[in-house]
Amino acid sequence: MEIKRTDSSNSDFQHLVQFLDQDLAIRDGDEHGFYHQFNSINQLKNCVLLYINEKPAGCGAFKKFEDDTVEIKRMYVLPEHRGNGYASKILNELEIWAKSEGFKFGILETGLKQPEAIALYNKNGYNLIPNYGQYVGVENSVCYKKEL
Repeated sequence: MEIKRTDSSNSDFQHLVQFLDQDLAIRDGDEHGFYHQFNSINQLKNCVLLYINEKPAGCGAFKKFEDDTVEIKRMYVLPEHRGNGYASKILNELEIWAKSEGFKFGILETGLKQPEAIALYNKNGYNLIPNYGQYVGVENSVCYKKEL
């Protein structure tokens, strides 16, 4: 296993995000268009890739949300690699990177139709918070925060 820091111009990152978007389109159904507008990967400077046997198996990213807070984005692990703790490794690397850049908190949004993601964030110390920003009032959204 290898973890690599990169940005959104990386073709392996772009490829994995295509699989993520396909999965979310199925899970979110009619709501996918609403969520998709907030998930552009253009100019993401902080992306992480996880490789298994030199092949991309998972990804994640963060972007600045406020002066002391990053938003975790685009978390995904290929189905054949799930259940091995790889998502936690990606998330941990994002947190270390964000903290090294002076950020104090991580926030994120996920959907009720993504129980695996909810379990991941609960397991990794994220606490449920009121929906923020564009997710206020969105019934399918759940938001989390963690001190880094």
